[in-house]
Amino acid sequence: MGLDGVPQAQAVTVSLKDLIDGTVSFETLTKAFGPSSLGIIVVKDLDPEFQRLRAQVLSNASYLAALSNDELESLTSPSAKYLVGWSCGKETLRSGHFDILKGSYYVNCAFYQEPSLQSAPADNFADLTEYTAPNIWPSPTTLPTFRRSLEDLCTLIIDTAALVARACDRYAQANIEGYTDGYLEHVVRTSMTTKARLLHYFPAEEHSRGDGDDDWCATHLDHGCLTGLTSAMFVDEAAQALTELEVSPDPKAGLYIQSRTGQVVKVDIPRDGLAFQTGEALQLITRGKFRAVPHFVKGVEPSGGRRIARNTLAVFTQPNLGEEVEGGRSFGEFAREVVARTY
Repeated sequence: MGLDGVPQAQAVTVSLKDLIDGTVSFETLTKAFGPSSLGIIVVKDLDPEFQRLRAQVLSNASYLAALSNDELESLTSPSAKYLVGWSCGKETLRSGHFDILKGSYYVNCAFYQEPSLQSAPADNFADLTEYTAPNIWPSPTTLPTFRRSLEDLCTLIIDTAALVARACDRYAQANIEGYTDGYLEHVVRTSMTTKARLLHYFPAEEHSRGDGDDDWCATHLDHGCLTGLTSAMFVDEAAQALTELEVSPDPKAGLYIQSRTGQVVKVDIPRDGLAFQTGEALQLITRGKFRAVPHFVKGVEPSGGRRIARNTLAVFTQPNLGEEVEGGRSFGEFAREVVARTY
């Protein structure tokens, strides 16, 4: 699949105030998440603190990836299937193909419920250690702002996701027979299993590219409810100072979505906005009314001695492990299947 001529799409955009006031129309939600949509919505006019936190967290992704192999190894958790702390080369997004083109730092967001919590309770799901194992954090002497800024940014994103969920609930209650009032917002606000993934896509010259265009993150579906996404930060790691580039040096690099009609389009997230995509759990909960969106990331091609990395943050809001996502099937059971086929 070539990307020449792939159109640029404009995501449906709403203001934070409209979400708070409950004035987002059903027409807008249908354009964002309905049968012919891209399954993505962008929230603008966020708290000014968002941009400071985004810059701090995404910069820290490069500083983290620059740690020694021994330091990174100390931040891994094999017992949690490498889905807590640092992970690189453990994920298979193509058959027989391990993804070594990016590093990830996974964090369980149970702290959203109570600051002292670092994982979901293991009740009846002791084998799902990717959710029940405690978080691993870099030493504050090594990366002093890493933990606090990441927890604060995740909290802000989950708060915003809950407002998007509230709008979805209004739509679903009016259009899905038997839908439980307020269910999606309940899932987002009470979840102990929401997972954050801080991503560092390595500069192109460090690794060979794959055969396809989806070389940095193969085409896939998210398996949660709503995925909160920051815009990507592009940095030249060969430069003397780590400074965010104003634009991507490769216009083809970025997020691509396969629309509900099968068309592939490129979608840019504004630096001062948050995007939310639909996932498989939401598709199950809404009985297919909102569908998960296939998407992939295209990397930056090598350019003249520059070492261009791409950093971003995804927050996957997910039901609690025992929460039912379809008749008699819990999210924990569904998650087992997803992890088994991916890791």
